[in-house]
Amino acid sequence: FFHSSDVLAEMKTFCGRANPTTGALDWVEESEEYDYHQEIARSCYADMLHDHDRNEKYYQGIRAAVSRIKARGERVVVLDIGTGTGLLSMMAATAGADFCYAVEVFKPMAEAAQCIVKKNNFSDKIKIINKHSSDVTVGPDGDMQEKANLLITELFDTELIGEGALPSYEHAHQNLVTAGCEAVPHRATVYAQLVESELLWSWAQLQPAEVEGARLVPPPAIGRCAGAHSVCDVQLSQVSPSSFTPLSPLCAMFSVDFSKPVSSAFQSHSTSFVARAGGRAQVVLSWWDLDMDPSGAIVCSMAPSWTYPQPAKAPWRDHWMQSVYFLPAERQVAEREELSLTVCHDDYSLWYSLQPHSLQDAQAETPPPRPCCTCQAHLVWTRPRFGELNDRRRTGSYVAALRSVLSEDSVCLSVSDGSLLPVFAHMLGAKKVFSLENSRMSKQVIEEVLEANSKKGGVELLEIRPEQLTSQDLRGEQISVLMGEPYFSTSLLPWHSLFFWYCRTALAGLLRPTATILPCSASLHVVAVEFQDLWRIRAPCGICEGFDVTPMDEMVQRSLDFRESREAEPHPLWEYPCRALTHPTEVMTFDFTQCVPQEPISSQGLLPFIRTGRCHGVALWMDCHLTDDVTVSGGLTQPISEQGDCEWSRHRKQGVYFLRSAWDSLGDGRTGVSYSFTFEPSLGDVKMDFSITGH
Repeated sequence: FFHSSDVLAEMKTFCGRANPTTGALDWVEESEEYDYHQEIARSCYADMLHDHDRNEKYYQGIRAAVSRIKARGERVVVLDIGTGTGLLSMMAATAGADFCYAVEVFKPMAEAAQCIVKKNNFSDKIKIINKHSSDVTVGPDGDMQEKANLLITELFDTELIGEGALPSYEHAHQNLVTAGCEAVPHRATVYAQLVESELLWSWAQLQPAEVEGARLVPPPAIGRCAGAHSVCDVQLSQVSPSSFTPLSPLCAMFSVDFSKPVSSAFQSHSTSFVARAGGRAQVVLSWWDLDMDPSGAIVCSMAPSWTYPQPAKAPWRDHWMQSVYFLPAERQVAEREELSLTVCHDDYSLWYSLQPHSLQDAQAETPPPRPCCTCQAHLVWTRPRFGELNDRRRTGSYVAALRSVLSEDSVCLSVSDGSLLPVFAHMLGAKKVFSLENSRMSKQVIEEVLEANSKKGGVELLEIRPEQLTSQDLRGEQISVLMGEPYFSTSLLPWHSLFFWYCRTALAGLLRPTATILPCSASLHVVAVEFQDLWRIRAPCGICEGFDVTPMDEMVQRSLDFRESREAEPHPLWEYPCRALTHPTEVMTFDFTQCVPQEPISSQGLLPFIRTGRCHGVALWMDCHLTDDVTVSGGLTQPISEQGDCEWSRHRKQGVYFLRSAWDSLGDGRTGVSYSFTFEPSLGDVKMDFSITGH
């Protein structure tokens, strides 16, 4: 038998990967290990192991459950589904369990668990089973010799049931555990609160926009649409309570008792309440907690920090966040009105609806169907994108920039996905406006926006790739204004928006010699930061609750090292507070008035530390210079405070480059982060390297 990675090392495949920056389909030779390493490198196992609150509560619950079974004079046989590193099985063995069957479907993780169990001397007590729990067999020749009487699981996600916890529990109770078994956690309860929030609602619905005194209204179909079904998971601790108004108390919606048979069938649960305030019911904030024991004395809660008397003491976790659900339509409610909130769930997801208390019984007979998007807009625009399109200040910047470059004989071409820019240009009086759309769906959504504003035909929408556009498609017109936000749905990292530059280069032959390019340039910026919590997702664990989990750290490190150069990864930094330890610095400029150059662009320099703190890495973002006077930032929205606090754009993800090990800064300017960047035009990639340098 070969070790799996030995086999993988021999196998190379050609993969067609769409390059988000150049737009080209790159045929690259990738070893089969590429995706496997990406999955491990970007996994959140470290974050879970660093979650001391979770680990401690599980350990307390496991000790109590083992004691209860022992008190009945029974042997303790554990089934641990989704064991990951084997941590919970090792806790059970330490607490006195006689034997543990630990099930893990992800092969690399099962191999790591095997190493960890061996390293901690539990190989005689713990058997790792590399299968999906529904494939596990019981019997003399089976994976398990006997059924378990203690069921331990960690199968939850932000929505509680999104990782298939219910079908797994259902199967385990039918096939793998004894009747009357103990379970850790014993119970989960889902909580919800109805709120009005202009901020959160702007992620679900297009709002009217002002364009030089004229009003752009959203298509009625968007307003009537229940929206995308997928959960919106967010670090709700970073949404200030001042940005929403609670209309209901916090309601316990339903509980699941994991020690009894569990059903994954459709269910609905309603809770009646009296409205605490009048307002527009728009959004449901939701989270859950786990009772680790039947008495409810050991609770692990996902509640956001602002529900705590001392918010700073709230545990931080990224593997379980909070959920935001958007009601199918907003509804005016009066203070003291009697209302009923209903949650429905199938085997993987939840959805909410609101009705007057008097209609609760009718609702129970015909529960609301799972929402799905009927207007296409929620399939074209992500929730951060809705927020971006609804940002009035940002819209004002684009309108001001367009106003300064447009004249009545302007022929405009817009290159961005599902953008309102061409609509603005038409409203501002351009002679002719064309727009390149990346999909039939985005074309349809922009057509509906035009129609809703009696501007049908005001923009000619072309579903053509930039390099295939001809003078004929433009009816012989030459472009005088080439514009973009730029926004592309394929962008993951900030510099992927340089796709606009490649489009501009491909379109060069269709531009007038005097054509205006908007934005005229973009710049890449960096700042070295100390993260309040995000560092945990990449920090090695070493010893976790007394168990040595270094094989897991080594596996993650091998995957991070798999690419010769470490890479930046995308994160929405408004959800992850950090402090700047250096000045923000512009490190590269890309001049869109010229075509993409043949030669690489490079830049080196030093970011001296000006504040004390622990440097975990570097944050990166792009600014777009629409004109010489108007800039829109995809990063910092305010100057950095005296203390180093940063406020980040909620619309775009920033890049984060984690240093291999954190560095303590004295803030005296004598040490800093040295950087080197190279933009490779042929690859469309920005290569970067950072290191700590002392004077």
